[in-house]
Amino acid sequence: MDDNAKHRKHVLCVGAAVLDTLFRVHDMPTGQGKVLPYEMVQVAEGMASSAAYAVHRMGGRASLWGAVGDDETGSRILRDLSESGIDTSGMTIATGARSALSTIIIDDSGERLIVPFYDHKLHETKRSCTAEDLSPFDAVLVDVRWPDLALDVLTLARSLGKPAILDGDVAPVETLERLAPAATHIIFSEPAAERLTGTADVPTMLPILHARYPQTFIAVTAGPAGCYWTEPGSPDVYFQSTLKVVAVDTLAAGDVFHGTFALAIAEGMASRTAIQLSSVAAALKCQVFGGRTGTPTRAEAEAALSF
Repeated sequence: MDDNAKHRKHVLCVGAAVLDTLFRVHDMPTGQGKVLPYEMVQVAEGMASSAAYAVHRMGGRASLWGAVGDDETGSRILRDLSESGIDTSGMTIATGARSALSTIIIDDSGERLIVPFYDHKLHETKRSCTAEDLSPFDAVLVDVRWPDLALDVLTLARSLGKPAILDGDVAPVETLERLAPAATHIIFSEPAAERLTGTADVPTMLPILHARYPQTFIAVTAGPAGCYWTEPGSPDVYFQSTLKVVAVDTLAAGDVFHGTFALAIAEGMASRTAIQLSSVAAALKCQVFGGRTGTPTRAEAEAALSF
């Protein structure tokens, strides 16, 4: 490892690794029939995987802990992610399991329809998580796909004084409630926060969530409407707008936000500055078809910060 690499912050991402097939269509299909796409991309991604790629694109070092099956799809996923600059040496290869697959249809407005397949056997055997395992990392970011491992990683990272960040995306409420208390930072998607709070008004969600987790940084991302958050120990709600773009593909935009935010926090960046950079990176990604492949570089995101 060269001296420059040694000084880059290292983020561990834990969770989904999926082979996605993306089809681009003019209009979202409704009902039965044949749909003819005019563009197609196949790429290994998923919440944690795409976040890890964002860490890499933003100039950090990224490692991924997830699971693939012992099949050709799993080999493709590992190869694709490794070639994208992500350390996959900590991945689990689950014997007898089928790797995760997803078909995604994206229309010209950037909206999407996702049909995922996950084999429950992928996560039957949990890898170890010790202080020695986490020692190389400056921060951890987990998604909701492998809750047992995510809880171990969050709990240990927090006990070691490392940022322990939860991607609070849509999942069973009991999963979110199980993982949330272990995190130092939680970034909820708007739909997930609505499930937990029972309200569709984003600014109203924050005081409810803060009351449940008063010593945790809480944020709710609202897509083009910006991001709202509270700081640990204070019920005050803050807001940050985002860059206005014409969305072509929103897939992986939230993951780009999370990966960028995790690296920024690992670097010691203040909350608002971290959210500004993360919001811009996610917005720029939305301008490019291809899921995580549209993730901007750190230089591109910083150049757009003047919005």
